[in-house]
Amino acid sequence: MPALDGLRGIAVSGVLLFHTGNLPGGFLGVDLFFVLSGFLITGLLLREAETARGISLVSFWGRRLRRLFPALALVLVVVTVTVWALQRVGYPVTDRGMVSTTVADGLWVQLNLVNWHLLAQDASYWDAFGRSRVFEHLWSIAVEEQFYLVWPFVIGAIAWVAARSRQRAGTVDAAALAVAVAVSAVSLVLMVALLDPADPTRVYTGTDTRAFSLLLGAAAATAPVRRAFQHIVWSSRSIAAWAVGILTVGILAFWVLADGTTTPGLFTGGLLAHAISCAILIGLCAAATTAQTQSTAGTPRLPLPVGMLQAAPLTRLGEISYSLYLWHWPVIVLFSAQEHPELPHWLHSAIVIGMSIAFATASRYLVEDPIRFRARWARGRTGLVVFLFASAALLAMWLALPMPAAPPIDTGQL
Repeated sequence: MPALDGLRGIAVSGVLLFHTGNLPGGFLGVDLFFVLSGFLITGLLLREAETARGISLVSFWGRRLRRLFPALALVLVVVTVTVWALQRVGYPVTDRGMVSTTVADGLWVQLNLVNWHLLAQDASYWDAFGRSRVFEHLWSIAVEEQFYLVWPFVIGAIAWVAARSRQRAGTVDAAALAVAVAVSAVSLVLMVALLDPADPTRVYTGTDTRAFSLLLGAAAATAPVRRAFQHIVWSSRSIAAWAVGILTVGILAFWVLADGTTTPGLFTGGLLAHAISCAILIGLCAAATTAQTQSTAGTPRLPLPVGMLQAAPLTRLGEISYSLYLWHWPVIVLFSAQEHPELPHWLHSAIVIGMSIAFATASRYLVEDPIRFRARWARGRTGLVVFLFASAALLAMWLALPMPAAPPIDTGQL
């Protein structure tokens, strides 16, 4: 849906502006990504459960691998080798510590557990966002991957029980909604209970404490909630338009005003309110787009705010948002503003954002799309063999890449 691509474009723009020091609450773009992911993945799973009376976990995970792994593997290899090579030639930013953390973090990125690895390392997200860690931003990818591993099991189990007990149509959606809401409540309680006001990194990057964002998106994809959104869109175009407009402006205003360490209540209900707002916005946009697709003479036209979300610049950014998210932080770290004080802040921001978009575009159209849509070898058993081989090659890189020697000790200072 173009409107959801537009929301992806807004989400990744917020993250880019946050990491370049231009939008204090832009980190909340990750929250919008989480809600979108929960909504889209759950919609796919529920449709499969309804039409096939069950879910093929192997097929689901195969599609996820073809979508996510090629770009991630490319970034891991290119960035790791670049950091190692730049350190060898004495590039100021890439010291020995950066090489070590890149290799150590990269292995955990590959295992989809880097958020827990960073927490174990006491790496504070809010400590100027550790300039020596080029993969620190991938904590959110790990959270999503862990969700993709567990949530299909839940939906599959619900569908299996419903099929065995010959439950009426709609039971799977209703049960999925109940589970999503219940686990979201537990996740919020954990966030409040585990919060350290001095450093909220644990609750911000932990999968358990961020699950409610993904699950609220999942709840919005269930049939009872979708019907409510469709009723709003069909009964009153003006109400739907106002709701989408107010939610969009409100979310963006929160991004301007919020700060990860000083905003009162952010981790005791603020993130929940933000995620609920995002879920309602996504649900209304999806319902409006569906209504417009099925339009007849009496069907409401697409509300203006939804149409604005379909603007070409936003949808184009949305289409490359995954690649752009992967590439942007390594570019910012390696082309550090501290190493280029001669550049005005706005110019440095424009350069790193432009470079990130260029890398992301090349990755999307030269690597991701060909493998995802046209490479027959990426499917079935051959695809599994290729994935295992690529994973083994990455593991070999983490183990075999020579670490730079420690600097010599100046005995004269002893």
